[in-house]
Amino acid sequence: MDACGETAVAVTGGTGFVGSHLVRRLLERDRRVHATVRDASDAARVRPLWELQEAFPGRLALFEADLLKDGSFDEAFRGCATVFHVASPFLMPERIKDGRRDVVDPAVLGTRNVLASVDRVPDVATVVLTSTVGTIFGDYRDVREMAGGILTEEYFNTTSTVAGNPYHYAKTAAERAARDAAAAQDRWRLVTVNPGLVLGPSLTPASRSGSLFLLDELFRGYFCYGAPDFSFTTADVRDVADAHIAAAEHPAAGGRYIVANETMTSFLEMSRIIRTRHPWDPRLPRTALPHWPVRILGPSFGLTQDYIRKHLGIRFRVDNSRGVRELGLTYRPVEQTLLDHHESWRSRRRRA
Repeated sequence: MDACGETAVAVTGGTGFVGSHLVRRLLERDRRVHATVRDASDAARVRPLWELQEAFPGRLALFEADLLKDGSFDEAFRGCATVFHVASPFLMPERIKDGRRDVVDPAVLGTRNVLASVDRVPDVATVVLTSTVGTIFGDYRDVREMAGGILTEEYFNTTSTVAGNPYHYAKTAAERAARDAAAAQDRWRLVTVNPGLVLGPSLTPASRSGSLFLLDELFRGYFCYGAPDFSFTTADVRDVADAHIAAAEHPAAGGRYIVANETMTSFLEMSRIIRTRHPWDPRLPRTALPHWPVRILGPSFGLTQDYIRKHLGIRFRVDNSRGVRELGLTYRPVEQTLLDHHESWRSRRRRA
């Protein structure tokens, strides 16, 4: 119980793209929330949570916590029946300077420290871990080796490395560490949410999420000459937040749940959707770029030949039926997600 005698829930990474939406959805459901932030004095990042405190008085408490500091989450978790461990950096490959420092240590050591706090706080009965579809595959070519070439929860990424694909490697190692910790005790249960590329409106203008960075390149005209043939598994940030809550509220939920649309969406398809509302925007590509210039020019944009070979032109189907069947998940149309994402992007630029 928290200070008011009411069972609360904890959200790590409350200032993040997913974390902030999850905090708001929980507050809208009349839950009392303990949200962790790395630096409570960072006004640019914490202001959206301050605004939620004003909108839901007395229901949101903020706690400073550092993923790399053991014991940092103990206070935040006291009185919480559920811990949503969302905090973990998501950076696009071209923004990672040191794979171990930038993504592996925060993901793996952070998960171990969070779960060590869970073990020390007897109130916690459920842990919902935010993972990614990248713990199922390392590169798109890996999916071709799966049964029917369809992405399902039964596989684990075995091809990523710190040097070759540090984000997928980090999230895979973190998910395995969480599974090991859950198996070593019988007090709390673990449920893992594995979303695709998370898109939609941002509540946190200062978010450093890689998904916001990726579409920023599209919207700013990096591909105005033509869209490279890359496609993505996508999920609406609001659907991802709801999936976390459903995973916590269904007592029989366990294991991993893919949260992503059944079909992938390409850069060109994204552009076509946005142009239904902004048909004259010259920054949005109108044609597909042939593969050969991508192979030649890709390294200039931070893409290795290995990445291009394993992703360019490759699409696959996503089996999201387990979450639909067991958790009752539903998905917004990708058109709504992208239009809302773009409008949020335009709003952030107007305020900048």
